[in-house]
Amino acid sequence: MVSTSRTLRLLAAVTAALALAAGCSRAGSGSDTPVQAQAQGPAEVRLGYFPNVTHAPAIIGQKKEFYAKELGSTKLAVTNFNAGPEEVNALLGKSLDIGFIGSGPAINAFTKSEGEIQLISGAVSGGAQLVTKADITSVDQLAGKNIATPSLGNTQDVALKKLIHDKNIKDVKITNLDNPKTLDAFRKGELDGAWLPEPWSSRLVLDAGAKVLLDEKTLWPDGRFPTTVIIVRKQFLQQYPQTVQAILRGHVNAIEWAKSNEAEAKTVVNATLKELAGSSLSQPVLDSAFKAIELTTDPIASTFPQLAKDSVTAGIVKQTADLKGFADLSALNEALKATGKPAVDAAGLDKK
Repeated sequence: MVSTSRTLRLLAAVTAALALAAGCSRAGSGSDTPVQAQAQGPAEVRLGYFPNVTHAPAIIGQKKEFYAKELGSTKLAVTNFNAGPEEVNALLGKSLDIGFIGSGPAINAFTKSEGEIQLISGAVSGGAQLVTKADITSVDQLAGKNIATPSLGNTQDVALKKLIHDKNIKDVKITNLDNPKTLDAFRKGELDGAWLPEPWSSRLVLDAGAKVLLDEKTLWPDGRFPTTVIIVRKQFLQQYPQTVQAILRGHVNAIEWAKSNEAEAKTVVNATLKELAGSSLSQPVLDSAFKAIELTTDPIASTFPQLAKDSVTAGIVKQTADLKGFADLSALNEALKATGKPAVDAAGLDKK
């Protein structure tokens, strides 16, 4: 009888200890996911990017397996998008975890999600131009012309509308078209010009006879502005910080490899564009597009307050976005530290 009582007491003590351990595993995690499961990482991380030269780091990171090498047992699932709003909706709908995207849609994602989508890294600076018919020699001559941008409210759409506002240019018709359709429409004479990211601006110039009227680099200090950045669902970042760091280590390594292996990097990107879009770029277009961009992990955070104001000027939103807490570069800076690179400044956008 005594032996049975002692056994029951021991079982009760073990049960209590196990319950306490289970409770501790969840304490401070900010979610219902045990710490052990977080340490193991998710079964899958879902990454999105566009089939553009301005998304070259994402293409290289995937195709050269820089992400896979860092992710270990976590599977990488990639989805390709043609426009920022589509990718933002995927993030908001939780069918995507991390996305390469333009700076304008990144701001819209942050505000639309009420802070649940955050900026975590840069990817590409530069690589956007206003190209026009050869007989247009100044921005004032855009009056009465038909100019295309990739989509309503995207980064180039905002840039064009701000220019028109600042220069007080009247009667400009702005047409939102997918980039391949813009090339066809320009060739047919249906458009007078377009503000486009690479490689499409170079394609209009080299394949369709357009000229560069304005390189967006000339509008920014030191010629640097964020064309492509990386955003993440905040919940995913909090739940799986090691997985996000792994993606960003792969991102850093992909950029460094591309800088040291430019010819092969171009080949990888061009082959992927053919795979995803059905056609590759000519070597002159490819060279021109790569010359126009800078691959960088720096999101150039100091430009975002101005970009937020530009969206108001362009009539895309009614009030300037409050960017407090917009950036969380902690995972990036851990990845940079792990690869011996200096930290990147959030320019105060990490403060709430």
